[in-house]
Amino acid sequence: MVLPIYTYGQPVLRKESVDIPKDYEGLDQFISDMYETLDASEGIGLAAPQVGKNIRVVVIDLNVLAEDMPEYKGFRHAFINPHIVEYDDTETDAMEEGCLSLPSIHEKVERPTRIHVKYEDEKRVEHDEWVEGYLARVMQHEFDHLDAHMFIDRISPLRKQLIKSKLRALLQGRFRCGYKTKAPRN
Repeated sequence: MVLPIYTYGQPVLRKESVDIPKDYEGLDQFISDMYETLDASEGIGLAAPQVGKNIRVVVIDLNVLAEDMPEYKGFRHAFINPHIVEYDDTETDAMEEGCLSLPSIHEKVERPTRIHVKYEDEKRVEHDEWVEGYLARVMQHEFDHLDAHMFIDRISPLRKQLIKSKLRALLQGRFRCGYKTKAPRN
């Protein structure tokens, strides 16, 4: 089932998410719904708060980038109870980011290119690994949602001031996008 994506201003996006137990009821269906929602919105990552649940679950599909980044061919994974353990900030880069919860807003965000993460996969197998490159960026973006942050929190005050009218429009539900949303006023 395609779920509505909660947009900027929804309280669920500013509340920290909690780890879920091994026997969390309905997890497989929820992850399936998240993938379906991600596909319908043509995104590459989606965190549970973006569909109204403050639980630590993220889905990432980088297969759509396989033509330009062949290393991501077939990459479609769920991350359960993910946490960034450490940032290796010896090297950072700035790239433009967008977010399904912030339709039509894109800004350059500087992030470390390498991170140490712990998470469980869909089979609830634990992983503890260093991730780098584009996947590290996407993980940081999505895992930020679990910690009640959005990419606009990582831009300069000047850039945030320059997008203030766009943010106000989102708060008022005045935006258009090609996927199902749940804005603060609808």
